[in-house]
Amino acid sequence: MNANIKAEQQQTYDAIVVGTGISGGIAAKELTEKGLKTLVLERGRNVRHIVDYPTMNKHPWELPNGDRISAEEAVHYQKQMRTGYTIRPSVVHWWVKDTEQPYEEVRRFDWIRGYHVGGRSLMWGRQSYRMGDIDFEANAKDGYGVDWPIRYKDIKPWYDHIERFVGISGENLGLPQLPDGIFQPPMELNCVEKHLKSSMAERFNRVLSIGRAANLTQPLNGRGVCQSRNLCWRGCPYGAYYSSNSAALPAAEATGNMMLRPNSIVDSVIYDEDKGRAVGVRVIDAETLETTEFYAKIIFLCASAINTALIMMNSRSDRFPDGLGNDSGELGHNVMDHHFHVGANGVFEGFKDSYYWGRRPNGIYIPRYRNIGNDKRDYVRGFGYQGGASREDWRRSVQELSVGEDLKDIIRQPGDWTMGITAFGEVVPLHENKVSLNFDKRDKWGQPTLVMDADFSENERKMRVDMKNDAAEMLEAAGFKNVTTFDRETGMGLGIHEMGTARMGRDPRTSVLNKWNQIHACKNVFVTDGACMTSGACQNPSLTYMALTARAADYAVEELKKGNL
Repeated sequence: MNANIKAEQQQTYDAIVVGTGISGGIAAKELTEKGLKTLVLERGRNVRHIVDYPTMNKHPWELPNGDRISAEEAVHYQKQMRTGYTIRPSVVHWWVKDTEQPYEEVRRFDWIRGYHVGGRSLMWGRQSYRMGDIDFEANAKDGYGVDWPIRYKDIKPWYDHIERFVGISGENLGLPQLPDGIFQPPMELNCVEKHLKSSMAERFNRVLSIGRAANLTQPLNGRGVCQSRNLCWRGCPYGAYYSSNSAALPAAEATGNMMLRPNSIVDSVIYDEDKGRAVGVRVIDAETLETTEFYAKIIFLCASAINTALIMMNSRSDRFPDGLGNDSGELGHNVMDHHFHVGANGVFEGFKDSYYWGRRPNGIYIPRYRNIGNDKRDYVRGFGYQGGASREDWRRSVQELSVGEDLKDIIRQPGDWTMGITAFGEVVPLHENKVSLNFDKRDKWGQPTLVMDADFSENERKMRVDMKNDAAEMLEAAGFKNVTTFDRETGMGLGIHEMGTARMGRDPRTSVLNKWNQIHACKNVFVTDGACMTSGACQNPSLTYMALTARAADYAVEELKKGNL
């Protein structure tokens, strides 16, 4: 990809896309393929596919400190380290330094970020699930939030479109709560996972499947097949997992219609009072701090839910004194994530003669079964499980006292089969869960800092009881031994699925966006990242972001042709 860091003399484009992650990459691809000259802005550095993946092929012994971050470096990542797995020498270059990217917490919020071309599409978990009508109808039925302005039938063709391009491996299950899709052949469950699957079907009439993952099991558009290295986060030289860098941005570049500009922090959207529309964006050069203005007919905000809210709240004018499109007062509110870190682990004593090939970068998935049909709980919505089974390997011998032949025998023999399942639960939208701006405290680029004020509700706390107990019950029923449960207290944000800060809705008085992801009162600005979500379901949301983005881009181009934008 050719990155032109310097602004062109001609600053006007057909479209501007802010962000290059899961949503921004798709927006760039769809708009450029439809013929629009498109400026794509990324606040972080450029990252080229393969060329800029420094640890993609490194062996464990080539990583410093056993792939543990040093104490001197750790001081820069106190919030990013809350995950427990993101900050390691093999991947630390993808995550922001908290000392350079400060924010405030009224209530704990684990904001885990990566600023570079490709964004978090380089580090996502790749689990890809559709939302169904049970999700799109939930708010209207139980009274939380506002009603979605769309239903599954509105987005289904765009799920199809995205799955064909991205490449999702998985299997169709025929479950209304987890709509089927267009999949490549699924990865294989191992013997212990198959055993649990059979037990769950017999004892509980519940379903266990391999995860639906954006890892290719067949070649697609020049991208190679997954090699079962499980090094995805380092960047895949085969292009076997989907990222903006491996697929969407190269497709956009191939049109000749994309201008990619890294190190470009979008400060605000420029609103023209006379025209009654947005005309462009103000950009701060991340390296020189110089401010430049770019202009376009349509603007797609895809900076991720929290940063898109920041841009909109910082876009103040006489028409929008409280932020662009904030007539409803809902901008920055209704923050959601998924709550997890709850489930169970166990040991299985059988299948000692069985093993598996490679390091599969995917686990099992147990779709939602609570609050469906006749199942009624003391909370609303539901949860699913992810996890997997494996055998202990040579690393267990590190603590052994054996030497010589005894030690060699231990290393050669795999240990026990163990399995863990972790629940991912839905978080209901609440107005009091919010982000706001502190205009008195600025960051190094002169932008106001964000103030996080969100937490889980009583509904989620009630749900976690089932999330923990059900996991243990299913493992015990399948004959697992030494079953232990866990329920670790965390803050919102740790799921890295921030949603809801500029929600879609039917009524401009209670929502920010309409059914086409347009700002109600500023129709040429579209928001298609997690900010647009009206509710969050319990599935991983990235596939939905991409489908909504493609749908909105198609509509925007048609409206542009009609002269409506």
